[in-house]
Amino acid sequence: MGKQTGKVRIGIIFGGRSGEHEVSLNSARSVMNALNPDKYEVVQIGITPEGVWLTGEAMAALTAGPSDDPGRALVQSGSSETQLSQLAAANAIDLVFPVLHGPHGEDGTVQGLLELAGVPYIGAGVLGSAVGMDKGIFKQVMAANGLPVLPWQLIRKSEWARRPQAIIAYLEETLTYPVFTKPANLGSSVGISKCHNREQLAAGLDQAAAYDRRLIVEQGIKARELEVSVLGNDEPIASVVGEVRPRREFYDYVAKYISDDSDLLIPAPISEELANQVRLMAVQAYQAIDCAGLGRVDMLLDNETGAVYINEINTIPGFTQISMYPKLWEATGLSYPALLDRLVDLALERAAEKEQLRYKVSSF
Repeated sequence: MGKQTGKVRIGIIFGGRSGEHEVSLNSARSVMNALNPDKYEVVQIGITPEGVWLTGEAMAALTAGPSDDPGRALVQSGSSETQLSQLAAANAIDLVFPVLHGPHGEDGTVQGLLELAGVPYIGAGVLGSAVGMDKGIFKQVMAANGLPVLPWQLIRKSEWARRPQAIIAYLEETLTYPVFTKPANLGSSVGISKCHNREQLAAGLDQAAAYDRRLIVEQGIKARELEVSVLGNDEPIASVVGEVRPRREFYDYVAKYISDDSDLLIPAPISEELANQVRLMAVQAYQAIDCAGLGRVDMLLDNETGAVYINEINTIPGFTQISMYPKLWEATGLSYPALLDRLVDLALERAAEKEQLRYKVSSF
């Protein structure tokens, strides 16, 4: 804890190099405002879109625009874990909350850096973060665990560039319109398109390819969008079920973060039996990828058949006051500040557990 105050010192990492930079800033502001100042001290760690790490008034620096002195540069992109260790020691940081969405933050990269630096952190480890971020690998893990996913295909950007007509023909043989095109490694609905015909499919693949080298094409259905917040390490618990009813064609980036015309129904108007099924599936998906700390599991409820499909898991979901993850917990009886307290406890519990592990083989 802080040497003089006795408070837990939390390094909040935000910004980052992904297309979700602005979303991260919004989440981090809410987290910093909600942390109880009687319990916590916040150390701001901002990452510019170019990958430069900043501390001090990092939030102000990242939102002020270009400046001759955008804050004190801490770690240049590509620096070693030793420098992050020195940062932790210099600031007496007890743990880190990586409030980073998308690649270079939610995908296991920052988690790996923190592991190497020996700094405790909130959220999933390297494995859970990486699998949760990659939609293709995630779907394969779900299927291997007997959890239902919609029909889908993985297309590599290089294949799409080399033989687009053959790719279109293959997708039209294996899936039916409408379909969704997505970058495999991105969140917040960035780069996602709903495609009703061949022309839109080509455009959707082009858009997804601008963000990733691995592209997902997924069968579209008439469905209701259900979401469950999960909290915990080895014994996770699920929140009440929520439902998103977008007034746009689907719950895209604009619907999530720009317009406010989507209906968020908490709890979702579904039967108790179905709600229990959905909550159980959410915990099973969470455990299947070895998630920890927190995660929001998104599902699709087929309007025609009543079947439920796992869509994806967000290992660092949006964390503003109006984001679904904290709102679902609030409806379950856990306030935003209390939720942050619990996440801190879970991170420290996980770090203590790791300290008990052996990393050297005893000589015989």
